[in-house]
Amino acid sequence: MKFGKVENPDDIDFKLPEDAAANKALLNAAKTAEKPGIYIGCAKWNKTDLKGFYPKGTKDELAYYATQFNSIELNATFYNNFPVETIETWYTKTPEGFKFFPKLHQGISHWKRLKEAKEPTEVYLDGIAHLQDKLGMLFLQMPDNFGPKNWETLRDYLEEWPSGFPLALELRHTGWYDDTFNTEDLYSLLEKKNITHIVTDSAGRRDLLHMRLTTPTAFIRYNGANVDSDYTRLDDWFERLKLWTEEGIRNIYFFVHQNHEEASPLLSSYLIQKINNELGMDLKVPYDPRVASGQVTLFK
Repeated sequence: MKFGKVENPDDIDFKLPEDAAANKALLNAAKTAEKPGIYIGCAKWNKTDLKGFYPKGTKDELAYYATQFNSIELNATFYNNFPVETIETWYTKTPEGFKFFPKLHQGISHWKRLKEAKEPTEVYLDGIAHLQDKLGMLFLQMPDNFGPKNWETLRDYLEEWPSGFPLALELRHTGWYDDTFNTEDLYSLLEKKNITHIVTDSAGRRDLLHMRLTTPTAFIRYNGANVDSDYTRLDDWFERLKLWTEEGIRNIYFFVHQNHEEASPLLSSYLIQKINNELGMDLKVPYDPRVASGQVTLFK
């Protein structure tokens, strides 16, 4: 993971920004008596990346991963348009209730940059639709150099987005958030189209860390730095998620990334236990051989 990586994470101020003023009214309007749907997972299921998480002898990594987590942020779909047969295999290998959160292909976001992208989008959606009820939410990640000068292109693309596919948007150019662009135009469009505004928390890109929700769904991409402060940052995130839950959030999607991904299951488990203990949820706490053997301690 190179995005937002820093050499000295201990020098970073990781304090979360104040909550956006518009969030409370947005969440209150969606509030029900039901508990929110909470999905927490990693970005990959590859055994090499998640070294130490899989018990010895594990042959099918996805099948095992899906017994421990209820979701996966699927970055592989950014690099490849997989055959329908592969996507159907993902579906059959995972249990009922498991959710995939695939990233749109780079041909749409980075090569076409959303221009004349209708055909590749349709091809992508035709394939990913085979995830059926296990499709949680797609997400569109735009490149760092896609800034407000491209607003009309972004607007036109999102205006045509089909409502049958839940979508989240991640923007990575400082100009969207440094007050040089009228972000109310962006937020109004996202709210109108029911598109979720991704919150990206990365050590080296604090300029992108906003707290503005546009739907009653929080989609957080959390980038740890493989240091002890990763856990205290999760403590802060728990408090924000608790606030949003009290105000009426309907869905929480939280995906953990690391410079070295082997720590991602540990951080995910840490957050899951806090949510279970303090919000009365009953999410499965992933079994981790490293914790069970005393090799590592989950709580710092």
